[in-house]
Amino acid sequence: MSAAHRVPAALPATASPAALAWRRFRRRPLGYWSLWLFGTLFALSLAAPLLCNDHPLLVRYDGNWYVPFLRDYPETTFGGDFRTGTEYHDPLIRAHLAAAGNFVLFAPVPWSYATINYWATQPNPAPPSAANWLGTDDQGRDVLARLVYGFRDSVLFALALTAVGTVLGLLMGALQGYFGGRVDITLQRLSEIWGSLPELYLLIILSALFAPSFTLLLVLLALFGWMGLADYTRAEFLRNRQMDYVRAARALGAGHWRIVSRHILPNSLTPLLTFLPFRMSGAILALTSLDFLGLGVPPPAPSLGEMLAQAKANLDAWWLSLSVFATLVLTLLLLTFIGEALRAALDPRHDA
Repeated sequence: MSAAHRVPAALPATASPAALAWRRFRRRPLGYWSLWLFGTLFALSLAAPLLCNDHPLLVRYDGNWYVPFLRDYPETTFGGDFRTGTEYHDPLIRAHLAAAGNFVLFAPVPWSYATINYWATQPNPAPPSAANWLGTDDQGRDVLARLVYGFRDSVLFALALTAVGTVLGLLMGALQGYFGGRVDITLQRLSEIWGSLPELYLLIILSALFAPSFTLLLVLLALFGWMGLADYTRAEFLRNRQMDYVRAARALGAGHWRIVSRHILPNSLTPLLTFLPFRMSGAILALTSLDFLGLGVPPPAPSLGEMLAQAKANLDAWWLSLSVFATLVLTLLLLTFIGEALRAALDPRHDA
């Protein structure tokens, strides 16, 4: 092939919109590395039973192997006197496990979120020490273990609430924006009436009627969390349904579902996706606030809001307020940086 017919190697192949958006996202190091850091912290928190556990991960005793963090064994299995569950921090059990020929592997943090340190040498809440790296709360529970489990539960709750709220908001906004007319007016008036209800009072009333749980909080917050996203979805559908490619699809006889799924929805997602990290931040703050007020999940579930309430009640225990404040600030900052980078990445004008 002659040199005149060769394709210049410097010309890049045509990239997809997703690849271009990812390239724009990577150009913002603050958001890019925030995504990696947040993903790493969340992945580590999912392995919380392997990182923070009062049961050993692996035990070899009298020639037999045991996996205590997956199964409870009676105390008599390891030379104890009772057939109740084994307390692995008991000095007698520790002495038996440390005997010659035995092997025990503890988690890096040998406490769970509900484990009470009965062998502490200082009154609770105790300051950081070799046994409890970030100290204990007013009940003698390890602060670091509760932070890890509380961060995991908060992010999982935020992901679930964001997913449910996004689906509901997208559905309601799409119905209003696509059909317009009486459907739009009727649903808009119903949304305004529903949004005027006092959300906090309803949460207080329902928390008194039903036992608080993650599921109840998810349902209650999702009932009100979709309205903000529905307004943006409605505006995008009202704008895009007037485009020429939508009119052409309608003239060719395409059905409502095909027009929405193939033409309007893909072109309406860009401004909606940028709100996802900010909606997660709002969900984490909502759960923390409810737990702080005592309207969240019941104890002894790990909760960042409950730890904030303990810090407020024990102002002299600086390690409580400092640890939970640093966790919340870091989490919300990372989500904010990710959201700002995502907003810029989905805007094609930044290619220039």
